[in-house]
This record gives sequence, structure tokens and C-alpha cells, in this order.
Amino acid sequence: MKKGNLNRRNFMTAGIAGVSLAGLSIRTADAFVPIKIQEPFHGAVLNSRHGEATDAGLKIQVIGKATLRDQVIVNGAPTRRDGERFSAEITLKNHENELIAVSEGGAGRHEHKIKVIWDRQSYPRYRFSIDDNSFFLRDIAQKEYASLFDCFYLNILRELNKKYGARFVLNCYYTTEDGFVLPQFPDRYQSEWKDNADWLKLAFHAYADLPDRPYQYASAAKLMADWDQVEEQILRFAGEETYSPPTVIHWGMVQPHVFKSLYNRGVRVLSGFFSRRDYGWDVNYWLDDERSEYLSRHDALMDFESGIVFSKADIVCNNTPVEQVVPTLAAAASDPNQAEIMDIFTHEQYFWPFYHHYIPDHAERLETAIRWVTEHGYKPVFFHEGFLGIV
Repeated sequence: MKKGNLNRRNFMTAGIAGVSLAGLSIRTADAFVPIKIQEPFHGAVLNSRHGEATDAGLKIQVIGKATLRDQVIVNGAPTRRDGERFSAEITLKNHENELIAVSEGGAGRHEHKIKVIWDRQSYPRYRFSIDDNSFFLRDIAQKEYASLFDCFYLNILRELNKKYGARFVLNCYYTTEDGFVLPQFPDRYQSEWKDNADWLKLAFHAYADLPDRPYQYASAAKLMADWDQVEEQILRFAGEETYSPPTVIHWGMVQPHVFKSLYNRGVRVLSGFFSRRDYGWDVNYWLDDERSEYLSRHDALMDFESGIVFSKADIVCNNTPVEQVVPTLAAAASDPNQAEIMDIFTHEQYFWPFYHHYIPDHAERLETAIRWVTEHGYKPVFFHEGFLGIV
């Protein structure tokens, strides 16, 4: 996953889509909506930071807007009214919960339904994902090390695991620009991969680093074909224990019609930046503006249609100077909507001195981030296990 400028074709497409969406938003805003639940947001992933955990469940406030003088109930419970505003105290009892607000008045009966997730077993946790991996695989294959960890990059990660218990998912390419391909990687390290699979996983990221945004307009067939090639090789040389379904697709952009295919292949979480730019929301898997804006301020959001949870990256280490790592994480931890899960990222290429944007203190940035989350009680998880890492 990367940040970058759109090419002309992408810019024009995004611009046209933005105009259409803008027009739709204007028409929708002018439409009469007799009742609407405003909080929580449809698809919200809620935990004890969002309410009060009781023996009966998670007690939350449901807030919305309804026509003046209408009688409003939420899940059968009466509400408090303040002008058009209504609020009610509701207890969530299940992992997946439906909230139904009903109004009755002079214009008849109306209702608004949403669904939310109660992350019942939630605890502070972090996941560490490293994108764009290929150089270390080429290095090991070419130099024929006695151990995987004779490669300095993997040794850095192993030391962070030994010191802090950190876990990593390395999102891999099939090929590098100089012609190295995964079938050239030997299978003689299988036992070593297996011995370290409790903290080190490999996953599909893309066929190659270039072109940029390879799946932004691609079909499901194209994405799955590339995934198949990478998965086949990971299973061959590292084994099933090391393999992880992807949680990041290169550049964080795929067509929404592909989501269900991804889910059927084991994807449960997709991480992105959900960042606002001059041309619109980006690195957001083409989610609509409303959900992208929500995710820019929250840890996670469930897409009920596909079953995939979208997660917002909290920090990208290669973009964050070492002195800004702690302030960046501390700011997220101070916000109840972003404090529970730390989604930490970086990219492999910045470790390598031959890379034109090499960062000499890259390893220090990783350790600073991992040390901070560890000292503040966050536990390492893999997003593909259980619900957002909760097994």
C-alpha cells in the first residue's frame, strides 16, 4: 500500500465520480428524512470505550434526528426528545446487533435500521504489517544464507520479536523489476519458517511493485490470478503455517464488487489510509465518501454486505520521523474512537541502502513504535485470526 499522485486517467475518473457523488449528495441532503439514527454509525465496531460494559451487555447511547412532535422508540425503548434530536439508552447483547428507530406522527410511521458490531472480547492490541516485500526474498535466494535470519532485514524483525513479542505480516510481490520471481526462492528453509510462524507470516500483496494502483480498476479474475501465483509459492517454500490471507492490497484500492470474492478466499480485514485529498478520498478501497470520512476518524468499520472489516492505519513508519512516532501514536491513543487498535505499517524497501529513498533510521522507527505500544499495554495480533485479532 502506498500514497502517491493519481495518473491522468485515474484523476479524470475520480473527478467524474466525484462530480456524480457530489450531485447525489446534494439531492439526498435536500430530501425529507423523517427519522435517522446518527450515532452510532452503520457498521460501527464498538467496545467498552464506546459505552458501559455490564453483565447484560454493552450499554450505549443511540442518538438521531426525527420530525418534531413524533413519538420515537428505539428497539422498543422510549427516547428523550430535544427538538428534532432523540436519544435512547440501548444495551447491545450480541456480536452483531440491529438498531431500529421508529417514529409515529402526523406524517405516519417511519423507521430507520442500522447494524453495529459489539467487539465483546476486545482488548488494546496492535498489528504490524510490512508492505512491498521482495528484496529480502531475492537477497536470501541469491546469497544462499545458512539461515533466513542471516538476512539483516529478517534479523531486525526477529530481534524485535525477541525483545517485545512483536508479530509481523510481510506482504509480498511475485517479482522484482530485475527479473527475480518467487519460484527462484528455495524450499530448504521450510523448517525455519515453520519454527517462526507464531510471529512471522507471509501474505499476497501484488504481482509487482509497478504499475501503481494495479487493482484499482482490475477485475476479480485478475486480482485472484495474481494472488494464486503468490500464494502457491508461499505454500511451496514456507508452508501453510506461515501463510496468511492478505489484509492489504497494493495501494489500498480494489473495486467493491471484488470484496465478496476476497471474503470467500479468507480475507476478513482490509487496511487503508482513508485520506482526503484534493480529488477526493483515496487509499480507501473505493468506499463511499461517508464511510471513508468515518474511517478517517475511527479504528474500524464493518461492511455487512461483504463481511469484511475495514481498518484505518494509524502510522506509517517510513513516513514518520522517529521523533514524531510517539506523538503520532499518543494522539491516536487519546481518542476513544481510535485508541483500541493500533494498525501499524511500513514498507520493506526503505530498509535497503541501495534503495533511492533509503531511510537509515528505519529500524529505529519500528522499535520506537513497538516499544511505545508495548509499554502502553497493547498486545500483538494477526488481523486474519478471529475478529480483528481476537481469537
